[in-house]
Amino acid sequence: MSDISSIIDDAKSKFNRAVEHLEEEMLKIRAGKANPSMLNGILVEAYGSMSQLSAVCSISTPDARMLVLQPWDKSQIQAIMKAVMQANIGLNPQDDGQVIRIAVPPLTEERRKDLVKQAKAETEKSKVVIRNIRREHNESIRKLKSDGVSEDMMKGGEEKIQKLTDEFIVKVDKVLEVKEKEILTV
Repeated sequence: MSDISSIIDDAKSKFNRAVEHLEEEMLKIRAGKANPSMLNGILVEAYGSMSQLSAVCSISTPDARMLVLQPWDKSQIQAIMKAVMQANIGLNPQDDGQVIRIAVPPLTEERRKDLVKQAKAETEKSKVVIRNIRREHNESIRKLKSDGVSEDMMKGGEEKIQKLTDEFIVKVDKVLEVKEKEILTV
């Protein structure tokens, strides 16, 4: 039974990581308010290598419609501007030689619907990952048959994996529900 319980524990750990990844992806989808996490994942070419945007500047939000990027090194302003524009996140950076300001425009109804579609697509990706984890771990349980594990124990293990899968699918749906409400709130 310890083999089955370790497989179940591993599945639960991977399910948790899938939900955490979805939450991180949802932070990148903007909901009308300026948020430094909107810029997560943007890479800047600095000093001959690619670095995270947060490694070459500080990011602040003086108000709900503005992001301010303060480069640690003023010579990196153009590289930061280029990286933000190439990220294709619908934001237009402007610099004054000292800092980069990014005005976050209010969302149109059409843009809100697009963002909801994007959030649903991310949610569906997470569900696929969760289902793949379920399949992979069920196969691991079935392989235990050659080790002399009984059919009943294997069936019980598969049922526990299915129960966990159902729980995590519900968690993923709740993450989407929260994000959808956040996006559609004017």
